[in-house]
Amino acid sequence: MLLKMFLTFLKIGAFTFGGGFAMIPIIQEEVVNKNKWIKDEEFVDTISVAQSSPGPIAVNASIFVGYKIKGFLGALVSTIGTVLPSFITILIIARFFSYFRDNIIFEKVFMGIRPAVVALIFSALYRLVYKSYLGYIALGFAFLATLILIFFKISPIYMVLLGIIVSVIYNKNLKSKT
Repeated sequence: MLLKMFLTFLKIGAFTFGGGFAMIPIIQEEVVNKNKWIKDEEFVDTISVAQSSPGPIAVNASIFVGYKIKGFLGALVSTIGTVLPSFITILIIARFFSYFRDNIIFEKVFMGIRPAVVALIFSALYRLVYKSYLGYIALGFAFLATLILIFFKISPIYMVLLGIIVSVIYNKNLKSKT
């Protein structure tokens, strides 16, 4: 099981361009749909916690998923699998970057990758919203939070804290009415 986890997260780390948010749909496909290690609801919670925690979202998600499946050792194996391809790639790039820094072909390749990364991010957003089973009130809060982040340029940390406070108050009032 640990080897399968390592190879799965190694594949995720090796074949995902664009960082953590671009990795979310691939992590979801591998962990939820293909291997069925966790359920959709648990995956949404994992992404929420991973986003709220310090560090890269893909690494945080691999830690939480690995821990859920096999405890500390699972978290360690999943994390190593996720970061190893990037680590090796950066070592290689650092070694040869000066030779290719001004190469027009490499510039065009990376310009071509950007739209695919944006599509992956929007795909992840759609899947997270769809699988979150949010009601109209929660969607309204999410939309309002997005507008506040865009137009007022406040730190996302404050928005997460505000979300926690609003959720606690809302759910406390909801429980007191039942």
